[in-house]
Order: sequence, then C-alpha cells, then structure tokens
Amino acid sequence: MHSVVLTKGVPDFREGQVSFDEDGHLERGNTPTVMNPNDRFALQAALQTKVKHGGTVSAMSMGPPGYADVLGEAMSVYADDLYLLSDRAMAAADTWSTSITLSAGIEKLDHPDLVFAGFKTADGETGQTGPQTAWCLDYSIITHVIAMEVDEDEGRVRAKRLVEGDVDEIETVESPLPAFIVMDPEYEASYRKASHRLRRKQLQAETEERAEEYEEYLTTWDHEDLNLDPDYIGLDGSPTIVSSVDPIPKAPAEREATMATLDDEEAMSDVLETIQPFAAGD
Repeated sequence: MHSVVLTKGVPDFREGQVSFDEDGHLERGNTPTVMNPNDRFALQAALQTKVKHGGTVSAMSMGPPGYADVLGEAMSVYADDLYLLSDRAMAAADTWSTSITLSAGIEKLDHPDLVFAGFKTADGETGQTGPQTAWCLDYSIITHVIAMEVDEDEGRVRAKRLVEGDVDEIETVESPLPAFIVMDPEYEASYRKASHRLRRKQLQAETEERAEEYEEYLTTWDHEDLNLDPDYIGLDGSPTIVSSVDPIPKAPAEREATMATLDDEEAMSDVLETIQPFAAGD
C-alpha cells in the first residue's frame, strides 16, 4: 500500500509581514512559512492506513527550496520519504498549473494506491488543487472525509464524508483503488485494536527520529525530471490573473507582560497579590 500526502507551505500569519512582488505574486522565498494546518489531517489518515495495512507513506510538495523545511515538518507527523518539486519554471503557479505539476510528480512514483490532501489551504482557501490533481490523474475522488477504511482484498476504500460540510448529515461512499482522498478537519484517526495503537506509537517514534535529519530522505525534482513543458506550468501555464492583493499587517500586541522569576521575591509578591482575589472567587 503506497500513500502520497500532498502538503503545502503557507505564510506564517503569526509573523504578520507577508511579501508580495510588484505584480501581486506572493514571494514565498521571502515569507516565513509553515505547513498548511489542514494537511495534518491528511498525514494522520496516511499514518492510519500504514498502521493497518503496511506499505509506504510519501509526502510531496511543490514550492521553493525552503519548502524542504515544510516537508520536514510533515515528516514529524508521519512520512517515510519526501519529494519536493521545485525550480524557477514552477514559480507563481496558480492551482491549475500546480495540479499539473503535482500529478506529474505522483505519476513518477508509479501511481500510488492512495493520494491524501487537506481540503483547503490557509492562504488561497480555494480548495481546488486536490480535485484538479485527481482529475489530472484520472483518480476517483472522495471529499470531506471524516473516517475511512481500506479493503485490500477488494481493492476498495470506504469512507464517511460530510455532506456539503454539514456535520449533521453524513454519507458512506466507496471507491476502487487508486483513489484521491480529501480529508475534513472533523477527521479523527481510529485505532481500536491494541496492536494498532502499539504500531502507531512505534511508527511515530521512528518518524520523529527521521524528521531530525529529514534532508537525508528528501528527493528534489525539477520540471525536466518530471518531463514538463515550462509553457504549461508555473506563471506561464496559469490562467488565473491576480488583479490586486491586500497586505496582511502584523497584529499589534493587545496586552503588556511583566516578567517575574521565582528568585525575585518582590516581583512574586506582586504576582501573588494580583491573582489572589481571583483564586478566592472574587
């Protein structure tokens, strides 16, 4: 069972200052970046699949060289190996040309059984890249998945999904493998057997150790490795036109903090005097 998890670096909005060039394109190389939070659910689903069925989990991203750190963050959740699709020809891609590039990377891995993705990113929030990549691969797709199981004997995946994001309405669907699975933030991994819980603990310890030296497990491919025409990827292959962007200012601090250490009796006395009325229920 080979699973691929797509992940993306998104601006670390805690840092506030996001860099754009004069044409309104995000300068990802000059912007503090973290792994897209929704991708964590995709990684957890891939881990659950490996615990129950074995195989390999590969994490893949498209972006500048700095996205290697994002893949390292993904490996800390779970991954056996990492793939970064990166060169100047891929820069300034919209969701369509991104999907073309990602599908080429996935095909180079010899058509894995499952591809997992988060349902949207924290920056663009379009939710388009996953479904478009599935279309490029000609994989069946199940979205808003909150629970899933794989039947290896039948070569099928069964999933419970939210209907139009409504937590009160759930449907059960199934699809033949290979399949593309878009996880919903309501997803929770299920490990009912003690053997599965022990296996998960073992795998998590192993991947945390790997993540400390994630560069050793990283493969980088450019557009030539993927046999992609530069005219159909990156900015040149992107039909989307960005008319304008609004900068995101760094949020001002709303509260002041006073530092106090345990060996500073006067400061600790002030702290105690401040919190004592609240401890008494006043």
